[in-house]
Amino acid sequence: MNALQLDIMKNKKGFVGALDQSGGSSGKTLALYGIQENEYHSNDELFDLIHAMRTRVIKSKSFSSDYLVGVILFEETMNRKIDGLYTADYLWEKKGIVPFLKVDKGLAELKNGCQLMKEIPGLNDTLDEANERHIFGTKMRSVIKEYNIEGIKAVVDQQFAFAKAIIDKGLVPIIEPEVDINCPEKAKCEELLLEECEKHLELLGEDEKVMFKFTIPTNANLYVPLMKNPKTVRVVALSGGYPREEANELLAKNHGMIASFSRALLEGLNVHQSEKEFDETLAETVKSIFEASIE
Repeated sequence: MNALQLDIMKNKKGFVGALDQSGGSSGKTLALYGIQENEYHSNDELFDLIHAMRTRVIKSKSFSSDYLVGVILFEETMNRKIDGLYTADYLWEKKGIVPFLKVDKGLAELKNGCQLMKEIPGLNDTLDEANERHIFGTKMRSVIKEYNIEGIKAVVDQQFAFAKAIIDKGLVPIIEPEVDINCPEKAKCEELLLEECEKHLELLGEDEKVMFKFTIPTNANLYVPLMKNPKTVRVVALSGGYPREEANELLAKNHGMIASFSRALLEGLNVHQSEKEFDETLAETVKSIFEASIE
């Protein structure tokens, strides 16, 4: 674990950008960016276009360590280069931004009101590769759609089981048990989620560190107890489908919680924009997310 990167992730003002759209969501991401499905004809072409978009974002002068402390990458992006450097090296060496890797393989079918992660075959090999590519930490997502005690406990159990394997490889896992913003008992789910995460934190060793990525809670500052735990590096928020302005407004009410937005980060960007238009749009976005993160 890089001590400087750990200090940045724990203490520096800023937010985490999520550029980790995978095979399932890349097409939607490109469509929002102005590239339609009929403009590419294979997965290779799709990932070339996604990498070109991410490269444009990362290289933008607006995408800087003045505002961002970390960026979450997709495995395909980790193994590609920007200006001759692997993406994680470019982020750290040229931008001073800490790189993370999405390691989950998507969601399983709904059971007990929740979607666990699918199994992650070859996780150890992926983590070894992440270390070779100078990745600091990982991210993995589950989804809670209904208040179901058995389902929520299973989500947290699975997240921490994978987290332990990741910690053992010297990386810092971001545990992401998303609560669907349309869940009818969202606040109740979040209270149980907090309780279960606190229980599991207590089972970690003193030197074992995790991060959390949560839906912005219905009751502001709910996750402060986790922030105060020395085993927690940082608590970050996903935008969860809220438009950026609303996500920022909700996030600003949660002191100490910083953004880790995906869709909201790319909102308004378009392949046909001039570099000036692109940079100005991105600058407005990152400044607004930064301000909401440091409120």
